[in-house]
Amino acid sequence: MNLESSSNCTISALWPAVLLFITAVSASCDNSPVPKPRGYFRIDLPEKSYRIYQSECNYSFEYPEYGKIMSYQGADAEPCWINLEFPEYKGTIHLTYKKLSNNLAAHVEDIRLLAYKHSIKADDIIEKPFYYPERDVFGMIYDIRGNTASSLNFFITDSTLNFLSGALYFNVQPNKDSLAPVIEFFTADIEHLIKTFSWN
Repeated sequence: MNLESSSNCTISALWPAVLLFITAVSASCDNSPVPKPRGYFRIDLPEKSYRIYQSECNYSFEYPEYGKIMSYQGADAEPCWINLEFPEYKGTIHLTYKKLSNNLAAHVEDIRLLAYKHSIKADDIIEKPFYYPERDVFGMIYDIRGNTASSLNFFITDSTLNFLSGALYFNVQPNKDSLAPVIEFFTADIEHLIKTFSWN
């Protein structure tokens, strides 16, 4: 076997590896745009800080200092209906108060139906009962997961005389992924409201 023949055999054996290398290099030089994963704007949330709200309607609770208590001005407004507004985040907690008159079950059912109206779009609805007998504070939180208009509904009662219901809404297109950190943030504020709630 002469030198020229040996050289040709070596080149023939290396040719597939060379071809693979050239293909890999040319593919890496492709200037086609690569889609980036979907992202959302960063939302800066404030430090938790609370103050006391004393209602003229027989109850009090602590609410975030970054929120504003406003009277509800809708056409269906009743005394003691208020909004806890968070303009920077386009969020509102609507709070409605009712005096009970042997109709607790009807009010509880109204709030349950309101929460489950979202079941068509909800991924899940988690019921979280709470019970503070030393303050006569009882109720339920409806944690509504998914792309729904309201993320959280709840009610608080002493079971005989007073009934307060609440719902968290955002004035934006529902998107569970982009709103998730904000919903979690305000859910903690609602839980604080409930834990500090008392009838006067």
